[in-house]
Amino acid sequence: MPVPRGALTADRSMADLTWLRVGGPADWLFQPADEADLAEFLRALPRDVAVLPVGVGSNLIVRDGGLDGVVVRLGRGFNGIAIEEGRVVAGAAALDAHVARRAAEAGIDLTFLRTIPGSIGGAARMNAGCYGTYTADAFVSAKGIARDGTAVVLGPADMGFAYRSTDLPADLILTEVTFAGPRGDPAALAARMEEQIARRDASQPTKDRSAGSTFRNPAGFSSTGRDDDVHDLKAWKLIEEAGMKGATLGGAQMSAKHANFLINAGGATAADLENLGEQVRKKVFDSTGICLDWEIMRVGRR
Repeated sequence: MPVPRGALTADRSMADLTWLRVGGPADWLFQPADEADLAEFLRALPRDVAVLPVGVGSNLIVRDGGLDGVVVRLGRGFNGIAIEEGRVVAGAAALDAHVARRAAEAGIDLTFLRTIPGSIGGAARMNAGCYGTYTADAFVSAKGIARDGTAVVLGPADMGFAYRSTDLPADLILTEVTFAGPRGDPAALAARMEEQIARRDASQPTKDRSAGSTFRNPAGFSSTGRDDDVHDLKAWKLIEEAGMKGATLGGAQMSAKHANFLINAGGATAADLENLGEQVRKKVFDSTGICLDWEIMRVGRR
């Protein structure tokens, strides 16, 4: 293996690096010191070694058998947030909530990010959204490092934004994202975010170990936050109607508070969580003919 300036750890358990607290070890965990360190490491890494970037593990199930190759996790050198010419420039490791707050202080409305768990790199890669606004709506550009160590700059067309997805190669590592948003009064933006947090806490199991929404909405969009929002093709509604709200398997449970949240209720394995999710998909398909698509990433050896 190349010798980086950052930290490179063999057989690193992934369980404490995911919100669900499950998963076997990665062959290698690489935490680069900075962008140059990341690029140099990837250039020197043999091409047949798999590379998987992960954020804070908020939307991830690592299977019990662990992960092949190198997991890249960006840290302190990639979490800066700056306001430049009315735009927000955020490192890929910056938390979504922190970016929303910093933007609001500068009078820039990125409030949709406030209640999205995870980091900016993941939000951009998954086109995360809330209350009818998506990362794509505020996205200006991104920087990243390709698998061969080449630095790349990406515009909106390069991202291939779609509902809860992009067309980015799985081994391309985003390092920085630039956003633009509407202007707003900082106090009003702060008040809106407090209201969003209260609404989230009232409807979602925020105190439990979850990975956010488990399945994508078949409707192809997230909640708009409006009172007239139609719920017929929302994943939570289909799961409830299939009788799977609160369902359990081992230590895994579909939350009794929000049917589309898969939680580790205590002692769950990755297999418990994934298998319960598959049971939910089967029940929904059997009752409606609709096939739910996973929103949570599932990676690794079974």
